[in-house]
Formats: sequence, structure tokens, C-alpha cells
Amino acid sequence: MTYAAFSSEIARINDILCAVNLLTWDARVMMPPGGTDARGKQIATLVGLAREMATGDTLQRAIEDARLELSGVPRGDVRVLAVEQAAQSIAALARIPAALVGEAAELKTVAQAAWAKARAANDFAGFAPMLERSMDLQREIAASLGYTAHPYDALVSTYEPGMTWSRLQELYGELRRALSPLLAQAREARVRSEILDRAYPVEKQRAFSSLVSSRFGYDFDRGRLDDTVHPFEISFTRSDVRITGRFRETWLPGGLFAVWHEAGHGMYEQGISENFSRSVFTTDFINLYAVGGASFGTHESQSRLWENRVGRSRRFWELNFGELQKTFPDQLADVDAEEFFRVVNAARPGFIRVEADELTYDLHIMLRSEIEAGLIAGEIRVKDLPDLWREKMKQALGLDVPDDRLGVLQDVHWSSGMVGSFPTYTIGNIMSSQFFAAACREKAVASGLDTGDYSPLKTWLNTNVHQHGRSKSPNELLVDATGSDLSTAAYIADLTRKVEEMAS
Repeated sequence: MTYAAFSSEIARINDILCAVNLLTWDARVMMPPGGTDARGKQIATLVGLAREMATGDTLQRAIEDARLELSGVPRGDVRVLAVEQAAQSIAALARIPAALVGEAAELKTVAQAAWAKARAANDFAGFAPMLERSMDLQREIAASLGYTAHPYDALVSTYEPGMTWSRLQELYGELRRALSPLLAQAREARVRSEILDRAYPVEKQRAFSSLVSSRFGYDFDRGRLDDTVHPFEISFTRSDVRITGRFRETWLPGGLFAVWHEAGHGMYEQGISENFSRSVFTTDFINLYAVGGASFGTHESQSRLWENRVGRSRRFWELNFGELQKTFPDQLADVDAEEFFRVVNAARPGFIRVEADELTYDLHIMLRSEIEAGLIAGEIRVKDLPDLWREKMKQALGLDVPDDRLGVLQDVHWSSGMVGSFPTYTIGNIMSSQFFAAACREKAVASGLDTGDYSPLKTWLNTNVHQHGRSKSPNELLVDATGSDLSTAAYIADLTRKVEEMAS
């Protein structure tokens, strides 16, 4: 029963990390401001306990005993894979000192609260000391993990295994060359942008976005939708997967597409094989995070697929605009499905990443990735970030950033210590088009999208992506499902097709 003992130890660690997720959800959704300091210590205690158990003698003995028990079993057996995957990940975790893991976990909660306060007050200087410490910790973590070419590689690979800064620069170069002429062409399209800025009651936004999320396949019996400062999804096993939104009365896309984005994440976690609950394949040991997605990029591919490939398609609005119009009869009385399709796809360069159109979104990611790489390499100082951000936004989008709330303070990631995670958004965009193209080769999927039946697409994703959890690497998952390694071709083709549709 040695493999059973190994599985039991892993399950206990996963339980603790699910509790950390629950405390994190509460801190970002419901906790009163006064709870911040204590919550940071609570999370640090649990994360420290999880690390102690993962790197301790009991689990190490369980791994070795399980190896002996399975010595005659083929390497493709899921039990062998579980043991070897755990051993490899835990070895990497062990290279990060326990004190460093504990401090990073405690700082995360305190810094997130400080960031939210600083963002509301447009006070970068007040947040800068915590950001300085967070970056120092991430440099130490990168050094502990080790790298060959660039310190950023160590951090990026914790979110996207196998990815490097060099490879990212290649992908970014391919996208920049394609995006520049497409963006110029798209900006010629005339749309009434003010349609999206009208007054749309928040509760009606919530109701419509929830209705569509259910049609896509997000299960509210195992999930819920709440408000937060920065939208996110988080799970406590596949049985409890929660999403959040950020609703503004005068910005309708935020109440629709952001929720469908998070629902895409949620469906991934809800779709993981029940056999993998509380296992190696739903545990990220390096980041000490209970999650079933193969990587952050793979996770993002699912959210962007539902948000953009489905939710921003012409056919989707031909089928669903009538219901949106009934929800907002006064606001949309002078709008039809075609015009709405055009306005939600219009190139509209702006300051906020999560509200960016498809053609400018990756430019936001490139900006952040370049800053992160420079910070971790020691080439950029925290105190210079506001001015550097303004300079890069001017270069990338031609915009003059008016304040730090709309600039360097807009994202939660750095306060969370998630340095190296931004590139996974662009990786997710690329993968979303590859998965979607492969899925649409199935007649049932294509027919369903044409008639408004989204269950065949969700079933295809469940079968080819979701159910596998972390039992396959991101590239194995991509190749098995699509027949191709990571490639920008399908994504560029989707963006090109969208621009052509807008011009027709």
C-alpha cells in the first residue's frame, strides 16, 4: 500500500493549499480591511506547513517506497507519472529556502491590500516599498531555482514550464510584425464607441453574463460569481470553483466579457477528472498552489477562447443580441446585432489591460513582460516604474498615461508576487486559437456554434484539455489536441479574419 500512502500525503498537502485558496478568495472578496495583517500570517503559516510536508522526510520516504512498489510498472502508467512528477517538482521547491517561501506568502496578502489602497488613492509612492521587497524576494527565488541564460527564465518557467525569455521575444516579434498593419487597418473602421459607455444597470449586467456563462457550461451548482477589485477565478477542488467580476455601470464589456473570461477558467477546473482531485495532478508544488490547469498559459487559453473566439464572434451576437437588447431595451434600442458585433471588436487603444481589445491586448502584455525582465535582471528600478510605464505606453499605443491608477498601479500581479506570469496571457491567446481551430474541425462543434448550442465545444475541451489536469505538460496537451507545437499562425489568422470581417 505504499502508493496509497504517497497519495494520502499528497492529498493532505492539497487540502492545505485549497484552504489557502479559500483564505485568498475571502481576502480579495469579503474580508474587512482590518483583517489584512492577521490573514497574511494565517496564509504564511499554511503555506509554510505545506512546504514542510512536501519537502519533509515522510513524503520523501513515501516517494521512494512508491517507486519500489511500481518498479515493474510501465512508465506510461498514471501512478508512475504521479510519483515522478511529484519528485521533480518537490526537488525544485526544496531549492527555495523555507524562510523565503514564508515571507513571500505573508507579503502577498499584505501587499495586495496595500496595492488596492494605493490604486484607489493613485499613490504609487505609498506602495513602492512593498513592491521593492516583493521584487527582491522574486530575485532570490529565481536565484534559488537556477537558470542558464536569464534570471527571468526561472520565474517564467514556474508558470509556463519550458518557456524562456528568449522564446518569448521570438513570439512577441512575430506578433508585433502582424499586429502593426492589422491595428492600422482596424482603426479605420467607424463605430459608435459610446454605445458601450451608456448606463447599464449592474444587476442586469450580472444577470445576463451569468446566464450566458451557464449556457457555455459553467456550473453554478459548483461555483459562484462575486464582485472584486480585479477579476479572478480560484478553486477548492473541482467541486467548488469560484469566479469574480468587476462591474461598472458605464462600461458594459467589463460586465460581460470579463465574466465569460473567468467562466472559461472555471470550466477548466470544473472539468478536471474527478480521479485527480486532491492529487499530484491538481497541485502546483513550486508555487504551492492548488490548481488543475497544466500551466497558466493553458488556463488562459480556455478563458480567452470563450471570451474572444466565442463571445466576440459575429455568429454569437447574431444569436444572442436580441436577448441582450431585451435586457437593456432603452440603452440598445438604436443598435442591431451587426453594429454591436463591430463595436465590441473595434480597435480601441486604452490604458487598462483587462479592458483592451484583441489587437492591443498583447501589446499590454509585452510592455509588462519587458519591465518584469528588466526588474529581475536589476536593469530597472522600482522608483522609475511610473515614468518608464508612461514612456512604453506612448511607444506601444500612442497614449499619454494621465496617472498611476491607469498606469503602473492597474494590475494586482506584482503585489501578489506573480512575477513571470504576464507572458502566459499571450501564450494563452496563441493556444486558444490552436485549440479552437482543432475543435471546430469537429462537425458537432461547428454546428453547435452556428445554432447556439455550446455543449459540443465544451465537451471537446473537457475531453482534450480539461480532464487531464496537470498529468500532461502544456506542450503534450497542445500537440495531442491540435497536432501542433505552440505557433502564432492560427492566432494571427483569427485576428486577420476578424479585421477583414470588420471591414466588410
